[in-house]
Amino acid sequence: MKRNKRIMVCVTQQKSCERLIDFGVKLVSGDADELHVIHVVKENWKYFGQLEEKDALDYLFEVSKANQAMLTVLKAKDIEKALSQFAEKHGITDVIMGESFEGSEQQNMINRLQEKMHKPAKFYVVPVQFEDEAEVIAI
Repeated sequence: MKRNKRIMVCVTQQKSCERLIDFGVKLVSGDADELHVIHVVKENWKYFGQLEEKDALDYLFEVSKANQAMLTVLKAKDIEKALSQFAEKHGITDVIMGESFEGSEQQNMINRLQEKMHKPAKFYVVPVQFEDEAEVIAI
C-alpha cells in the first residue's frame, strides 16, 4: 500500500529558498500528497529580517500558491520545537531544508531539528547551487 507523502519545506526570508520549494514539488507524486511551506521566526524578531515584510510575505505566498503548497508562517521561542510540532501535527514524511553553513553539529539547524523530531521523516538537504536532483543529500 502506497503511503501519501506529506512534505515540509523549511524556508527563510531569502528568495533563494524557491529552490527548496522546487525540489519539494519534484517529490510530490500524486494528488493525495501534501506540500507544506513553513517559515518560523524567533519571537520578538521581524518576520523577514531586512526585507520589506509585505514583499517577502507576498513572494512566499505567490511561490507557494503557484506550486499548490500550503504556506504557514509562525513565531516561536524555539524554532526547532515549532517545526517538530508542526511536523508531528501534520504527519510529515519528508523534510526539505537548505544547506547549512554552520561549523559544528550543535549549531547546525538540520541536526537540531532531527534531534527534536518525535516521528521519523526523511530529510533532504538542498545545496545553495541546486541545479540537479543528484546534488541533493538525503539523510
